[in-house]
Amino acid sequence: MHNTKVICFANNKGGSGKSTTCSNVGYALSLHGKRVLLIDGDMQLNLSLSLFDEDQVLAFARSEKNLYEGIKKQADLAEFIVPSPFENLDLIPSSTLMSSIEYELFTKWQREYILKKCLSGIVSSRQYDYLLIDAPPTLGGWVMNILCASNEVVIPVESTPWGLFGLGNMFEFLKEVEQITPDLKLGGVVITRVDTRKSYFRQTLDVLWELDGVKVFDTYIRVDSSIEWSQDNHMPVMAYKKGCRSAREYEKLAEEIMRK
Repeated sequence: MHNTKVICFANNKGGSGKSTTCSNVGYALSLHGKRVLLIDGDMQLNLSLSLFDEDQVLAFARSEKNLYEGIKKQADLAEFIVPSPFENLDLIPSSTLMSSIEYELFTKWQREYILKKCLSGIVSSRQYDYLLIDAPPTLGGWVMNILCASNEVVIPVESTPWGLFGLGNMFEFLKEVEQITPDLKLGGVVITRVDTRKSYFRQTLDVLWELDGVKVFDTYIRVDSSIEWSQDNHMPVMAYKKGCRSAREYEKLAEEIMRK
């Protein structure tokens, strides 16, 4: 049996496609027979909304079965897993109270490792092949927790004029985290919201290719209205419209991740 791999999707800039990439890669991996647990680490609840409708997501947020409650209690997060409507794909939902998670962590002993500790039972059980964590668009103690709990980080970057804004801060933050968790690897940068007719894509590629030691995934995700429609229907794009362009691209991205 293979070890469980923990991958987080992080970028300190909002709108980069973190939640969308996390949910769709997770679903693509599940189609390959991989057991996948998605973990919604963001108070915006977008990862949870990619699998469940708003009423159900808000019910999770109001209940005691969400990530915030688990972290606050420093509990085994296996108790907070809910099955999704899709085979091989489970979720630990988020809560709007995640906005105060920094306060909850502030006074805790070895606070950078609380999430890692709470996930240790799930990881050691090897019941999942992949744990995919959606991080909020910030840099702080909670994101440091997520990175310390992960084997690698994938950074989605949108192909827009402001898509690269703040990316330098993200890389500096990763260097700080690597000092306390040296095994963390940068899995790579995936470019999202690509319109190949515009020069932004080539500019984004050129900048990223010039960065030392930064892998850029061969697969990029183009603008596709099917993604928005799938989000409106609370399902991954491959479940909503299997043959669409973005579905094929997420499938290729998942295959790249599996080969690593």
